[in-house]
Amino acid sequence: MNQTTNFHHISVLSQELITGLNIIANGHYLDATVGGGGHSELILSTFPDLKLTALDRDQNALKAAQEKLSKYGENRVNFVYTNFAEYKPQNLKFNGIIADLGVSSHQLDTSERGFSFQQDAPLDMRMDQGQKLTAKEIINYWKEKDLADIFYNYGEERFSRKFAKLIIEKRPLNTTLELANLIKNAVPPKARYGRIHPATRIFQALRIAVNQELKSLEDFLINIPDLLAQDGIVGIISFHSLEDRIVKHFFRNCDSLKVITKKPIIATEEEQKNNPRSRSAKLRLAQKI
Repeated sequence: MNQTTNFHHISVLSQELITGLNIIANGHYLDATVGGGGHSELILSTFPDLKLTALDRDQNALKAAQEKLSKYGENRVNFVYTNFAEYKPQNLKFNGIIADLGVSSHQLDTSERGFSFQQDAPLDMRMDQGQKLTAKEIINYWKEKDLADIFYNYGEERFSRKFAKLIIEKRPLNTTLELANLIKNAVPPKARYGRIHPATRIFQALRIAVNQELKSLEDFLINIPDLLAQDGIVGIISFHSLEDRIVKHFFRNCDSLKVITKKPIIATEEEQKNNPRSRSAKLRLAQKI
C-alpha cells in the first residue's frame, strides 16, 4: 500500500480553530503538526499572500501534506521534517501557531504502524519511524516498575501494577492483539464491559512513552512566546486530559500570553456525530501580549 497517496485524516474543530486564529493578510503561520494538511489548507485559503510553515515528525504525513498543498506553490509553504519540540528557527515570528496533538486517522488505521488493536500488527507506535524506541521494546525489556509507572501516569490505569506484573510473566509479546487480549482477559469480569476496551489506556500510555509526547509538548510550549509575533495567536487541540492540563496551565501561567478561552472549545454535536474521534478534542487559544 502506498501510505502517502492513501493518507487520510479528518481535521477536528477546523472552523473553530480558523475563527480563533483571527487570520490576517500577508501573515506567516506555523502548523506545528501538519498531518494530512487539513488545517493548513484552511489557513492558506483565507488570503492569497499568506505564507505557512508546516512541521511533522511523521514523514508519511509530511509527504501527504506536500501533495495536498502543492497547489499553493513552493513560495507560500515551507515543509520541515522535525519534532515540533526541536523547531527553533532563526529570526522568524509567526502571526499564528496551531498544533493538533492527536494521532492521525491514518496512523490509527494503518495496521502496520501498531497504534491500534483493531487489527493484529507489530507493537510499534512510532510517529517518527526513524527513531529506535518502539512499543515492543518497552513491553519486552523495561522493568516491571517502569511499566507500572507509565501505565499509571500516562494511561491513568488503576490496574497498572497488575498489568505490569502480568506482562513480565507472559513476555515476549510481539503484536498488538497479543497485548490487548492479555490485558482484556486479566481485567475482572465486572470491569470488562465498559464503554472502552480494557487495553485502551495501556495503548495510550505506550504511545505517549514511545513518542515522549508530554515532554515534547512541554518543550514546544516553552518556545511559543519566542515564536509568536506581537498579538499573534496560538491554538492547540488536545485529545486527553494529560495534554489539556499541560496546555491549560502553561497558558494560564505564562506572563507573555493572554488566555482567550477560559474553558476549552469542544466539537459540536454534529461534528461528533460525523467524526467520533472529535468527541475528546479540546481547543485552547491564547494571544501574545
